[in-house]
Amino acid sequence: MASITCINKSFFLFIFSFAIVRMAIAGDPDILTDFEIPANQTNTTIDGNFFTFTGMRVLVGSNPPPTLNVSKASMAEFPALNGQSVSYAVLQFPANSTNPPHTHPRASELLFLLQGTLQVGFVDTMNKLYTQTLRAGDLFVFPKGLVHFQYNVDPETPALAVSAFGSANAGTVLVPKSVFTTGIDDNILAQSFKTDVATIQKIKAGLAPNPCY
Repeated sequence: MASITCINKSFFLFIFSFAIVRMAIAGDPDILTDFEIPANQTNTTIDGNFFTFTGMRVLVGSNPPPTLNVSKASMAEFPALNGQSVSYAVLQFPANSTNPPHTHPRASELLFLLQGTLQVGFVDTMNKLYTQTLRAGDLFVFPKGLVHFQYNVDPETPALAVSAFGSANAGTVLVPKSVFTTGIDDNILAQSFKTDVATIQKIKAGLAPNPCY
């Protein structure tokens, strides 16, 4: 009986350890082909056009937008990325604009600042804030799943950045939107933020849609 119990414990520990390893290496699944072919196409119908994304052409030579603009090249916009564990976003920041706190649950983000300056930062799981002021030519990495932000503090000059993600579908959880516009009870939010319901309702009323990626 003791040996059976020992075997059961060993088996449980093996399964548990295997699950931990799988979680540690979790990400976009590996594919067993060179690339993923959409269901409505075949190898004979695919050519170089399938691997080309032209959606960023409109940005070349364009004027800075009046509000934050995020142009994405993820699996949704660019199906050839399926299975390739990579995606892109171009972020256009007008003067004095913010990409509010958010997370990407499925990927880290590597931001390359092409123009202007940006104040960036993220908060780790110990609630420590890491910030930096970037100048054109700088890169900054936001670790996977952590809350982070970008802020163009310059009152006159726009900023332009490109972000690469380690997933074809990084996902975005925008903190203000997920907390205040998803139907969480006002009393729960008031207690959580140590304020009153009236203040929570004012925050909800003041939230406008924000671009996200």
